[in-house]
Amino acid sequence: MNGEPVSQPSSDQTSSSPLNSQQKLQQLAACLSEVIRGKQEAVEVLITAILAGGSVLMDDVPGVGKTTLAKALAKSLDVAFNRVQFTPDLLPSDILGASIYNPVDGSFTFREGPIFCNVLLADEINRASPRTQSALLEAMSEAQATIEGVCHELPNPFIVVATQNPVDFHGTYPLPEAQLDRFLVYMNLGYPNAETELDILFDQAIAHPIDSVSPVLGRDEVVAMQAAVRQVHVDRSVGQYIVELVTQSRSDERLKLGVSPRGSLMMFRASQAAAFLAGRDHATPDDVQKMARYVLPHRVVLTSKSRYSSVSRAEIIEDLIKTVRVPV
Repeated sequence: MNGEPVSQPSSDQTSSSPLNSQQKLQQLAACLSEVIRGKQEAVEVLITAILAGGSVLMDDVPGVGKTTLAKALAKSLDVAFNRVQFTPDLLPSDILGASIYNPVDGSFTFREGPIFCNVLLADEINRASPRTQSALLEAMSEAQATIEGVCHELPNPFIVVATQNPVDFHGTYPLPEAQLDRFLVYMNLGYPNAETELDILFDQAIAHPIDSVSPVLGRDEVVAMQAAVRQVHVDRSVGQYIVELVTQSRSDERLKLGVSPRGSLMMFRASQAAAFLAGRDHATPDDVQKMARYVLPHRVVLTSKSRYSSVSRAEIIEDLIKTVRVPV
C-alpha cells in the first residue's frame, strides 16, 4: 500500500464561470492527452466521469497505461490523492483505517486509512479478496465509511479510479455484480497503433511526460463543476429514452440480469456531464448513446448460452442502441 498525498488546495479558490470551465476542461484534456497518447476518447470519458462525480474502472492487459492515466489525472487535480496497490493479503482495515491502542493511557486513537481522500487509485483492484473489495461498497455508493460502528463522511469530492487485469489472468478475483454496479463507467484503453507507440518511445526517451504535469483544476473548481452538471437540462423525452434502453435490457433473452435503476440514474448523470463537457446546457440522445457504451455493459449479466456463443455485453448494448427508437 502506497500513499501519495497531494497538497490541499488553498481556501481562496473560487468557482469558475462557464467560459472558464470550458477552458479549464480543455486544458485538462490536453494535459492528459500528452501523457497518454492516442486515447482522446478515453480521456474524455474519464473527465466526464469526474464531472458526474462517478467512479471509473479501467480493465485491460498490463502495460497499456491504466495506472499512468489515473496518476496523471490525480496530478492534474489539486486534490488529496492516495494510491492503494491491491494484493491478496490486503485487509479491509488497510483501506478504511483502524483504531490504534495506546498502552500508555489505555486509549484508542482512530487512524484514517487511504480511503480518506478525494481521488483514490485502487490499482489492480481484482487481485484483492472479495472481503477487501467489499470495503469500498459503502464508500462508492454513499461517500461514507462505517468503521467499528462509527460512520465517517469522506471528503467531497470522493472518486475511485480503479484498474484491473482481465479476469482470466492468474491471481485475479472477479468483481461481484454489486461492486461493478457502483462504477459509473467501465472502459478499456487498448493497444496504441504503431505510429502512436513510436511517439511514446521518444516521449519517454529522457523523462516521463507525467513528471511535467501540474494542477489544472482545484478542489473547489471540481465541486463547482459537478454542481453545474446537475443544472444541465434533460428533456423528458431524453429521460424516457434512457428508461427504454434499460427496460429493453431487462427483457433481452441473451441477458440473465439487465440494467438496474442505479444504472438509469448514472446514465442520466453521465449524459448531463457529457453535455457539459461539450459546452452545452442541455443533454441530447447523442450524449445518451455515447455514454451508454461505457455506463451500461458492465451492469448486465449474460446467460450461459450467450457466454458460450461468444456474444459480448458490449455487443448487446450496441444492439439495444440500434433498436430502441431515438426521440426527435
